[in-house]
Amino acid sequence: MSAHRLKILVLADSRSFHIERLARELVRQGCRVVTASLERGRLCHYKLKRRGPVKAWHYPLSAPEVKSIIRKYRPDVINPHYACGYGFSTALAVGKGGPPVVLDLWGSDILIVPRKSFFHRAITRTALRRADLVLGDSQYLLSAAEALARPARKSVVRWGIERQYLEFHRSDYELRRPLRIIVPRPHEEVYNNGFILRALAPLIVKEDVEITFPDFGSQAGEFRAEGESLVGGKVKFYPRMSRYEFMRFMAGFDVYLSAARSDSSPVSLIEAMGLGLIPIAADIPGISEWLTKASGYRFRQDSADGLRAVIEGLLSEKDPHERMRRGNFERVRREAVFEHNVAERIRLMHGLAEGADG
Repeated sequence: MSAHRLKILVLADSRSFHIERLARELVRQGCRVVTASLERGRLCHYKLKRRGPVKAWHYPLSAPEVKSIIRKYRPDVINPHYACGYGFSTALAVGKGGPPVVLDLWGSDILIVPRKSFFHRAITRTALRRADLVLGDSQYLLSAAEALARPARKSVVRWGIERQYLEFHRSDYELRRPLRIIVPRPHEEVYNNGFILRALAPLIVKEDVEITFPDFGSQAGEFRAEGESLVGGKVKFYPRMSRYEFMRFMAGFDVYLSAARSDSSPVSLIEAMGLGLIPIAADIPGISEWLTKASGYRFRQDSADGLRAVIEGLLSEKDPHERMRRGNFERVRREAVFEHNVAERIRLMHGLAEGADG
């Protein structure tokens, strides 16, 4: 291992803001980081060549190039993100005696992708078996991974919220009328935003609630059209923002709402809890480690009546939920401060790298 600073090769989608902030924080905490990606994001990275006409082939066909980067850069640790993509590329590129592999799971790569086909299941298993350490943001996700293939080592490491943004936590818990709701998930099938629109349309039309969605995602155009047809111009949208702008923006809402069909301790939920919003989400297993009766509200998945009942309860009771929101803030501060969790990640990587050298 390097005498002073840990050298990490991160293989990930360079368009992801989570990867951007991770790379920045690793460097801030003293690591030397090189990021390699097939995607073309804003993050400065080594651009892997896309080979083959099918996107799914790009990852395994990038393995020889990944192997070349490893030989040239000589990282102490390789950190692929998303098991069936870069995790599989890394499994093909790194032989016995190579640098230790720390595989990050992101949720859908374990909860959704392996169900697509025998091939998807096989490549996910390969990535899990090759990793020296598997990181997940919840015990639920790691248990799901173990059902596919038992990793050599595993650990729960949250993503969380940066310490500075906890300063945006609501000082006034009063619920406004109309109730201000944010749905901070892009318009993709898994996030089920259309269901929210249809379920809450009567409350939106009566202006009991004011609901704001992102203006991006592959289904954004279709969503806008449905919104116009159901509630006219009464749905609000926000554009992509810098991290600082978005955290300050989200802190101005009363309620965080998600109807996602699949999740594993979603970052947006933890952010909302840290900022002081009342969290509401569809009742799926992945959120149970954070969203309990003491910390927020759950409704039966795809139950419009169930979701409306929760919102109408908030409107009629006018309870500001001060104890709940303060408790959420304290838990986030204890368990999900981003800088602390990156430090834990580095500690685990150091241990693997020192073991490989020894």
